[in-house]
Amino acid sequence: MPLIPEEPQIHESAQGPRATPAAGRTAPTPRPVPGPRSAASPRPGHPGPGPARPAPPAQRPSAAAGKPQPPRKENRSGPQIQLIPAPMDGALDAAGEAVDLLLDSGRAPGDILVLTTGELHPWAAHELSFGESAYWAQHDARDDVFYAGAASVERASARPVVVVAVNGGDDSAALALPAALAKASALLIVCGDPKRINSALGAGV
Repeated sequence: MPLIPEEPQIHESAQGPRATPAAGRTAPTPRPVPGPRSAASPRPGHPGPGPARPAPPAQRPSAAAGKPQPPRKENRSGPQIQLIPAPMDGALDAAGEAVDLLLDSGRAPGDILVLTTGELHPWAAHELSFGESAYWAQHDARDDVFYAGAASVERASARPVVVVAVNGGDDSAALALPAALAKASALLIVCGDPKRINSALGAGV
């Protein structure tokens, strides 16, 4: 059944552990912008130390006191799929907005992988200029949102949320979307042309 385009929003069941409302954040999540890097300046996408994200409030005792509460589990039936319609030249911006919504909803940055089917995200292009070893070391650290090209999807490890910006590359889009679906354990968000996305994912999704 074809996917139905949706407005950018994150389904509650696919959100991470709930943190305090977004008003508690002192500043919007900085967008990674390439530029010169020195030892004294933070990497793009890796802002310096700031206020720690508040821990989720303690769970109130329920009527069945003394019984341990089961841990929150990801969707066992497979990841949810959300389609955000966007033109090819606007897919990267739509993906950035989706990432902001995920972070505001309580998802940890390390839970999110962002893939592009065409031009690389500026952060990925900048970090790759320092060598692949350092670039993939950041992927393995899993302490921040990681941006990669669709051609690298097989090398990337699975994460709860995968966001795909279909910003070019007909062939890579057809290959990347099924692979991205396999990498997402809770939610796959695809930003781009709905017809092209449904064709790449196939009617069986």
